[in-house]
Amino acid sequence: MEKLNRTRGPIPAATPATVDRTRAAAAISEFLRALGFTPEREPELADTARLVADAYADQLLVGYREDAAEILSGSVSAVRSDVVAVRDIQTTIMCPHHLMPASGVVHVAYAPGERVIGLGALGRLVTCFARRLTLQESLVRAIVDALCEHAGARGAACAAELAPTCMTARAEHCHAASALSLATAGEMQPGRAFHAAAIAALLRGREGAVR
Repeated sequence: MEKLNRTRGPIPAATPATVDRTRAAAAISEFLRALGFTPEREPELADTARLVADAYADQLLVGYREDAAEILSGSVSAVRSDVVAVRDIQTTIMCPHHLMPASGVVHVAYAPGERVIGLGALGRLVTCFARRLTLQESLVRAIVDALCEHAGARGAACAAELAPTCMTARAEHCHAASALSLATAGEMQPGRAFHAAAIAALLRGREGAVR
């Protein structure tokens, strides 16, 4: 897959043709051997390499096959409300630093422009950017930018509340830790018309957490 761009969000989309399951499985086998295991002699590891390669190709990185512009291309109504919000969209991302998952929920809000998109499209948009190698800070930024660019939103906001196993599984004093990331754009930026409404919709009962 293409090289991680640390300054501009998730890794650019890679085509399915770049997935080489055989090579990936071989790399996992070699990784296990480098750690001192012998997959061919340990029954519980006999099929691990193939299963890991398939999990990444078919589930954990499927967001690279999705196109945000296509997801947001439709509309369901000409009626425009001030704020549309969907909370508690469950998702998992893969940390590009440790290749470990972070799971939790994403909340999305936007101020429609000339059209309103289907609520299901918001869930698909989260999957599009979450099922990649990405930081959660990059995830929320990619979502709000896509809503403004491809859906014509006047403003957008996104919060992710995830439990990063690269933190919880590695630091014994952080087992219960979770991380909150927030991004806003357009009329939902601080000081703009819909900022307060966005914070109220996304961080219900936690308005003091982010300013």
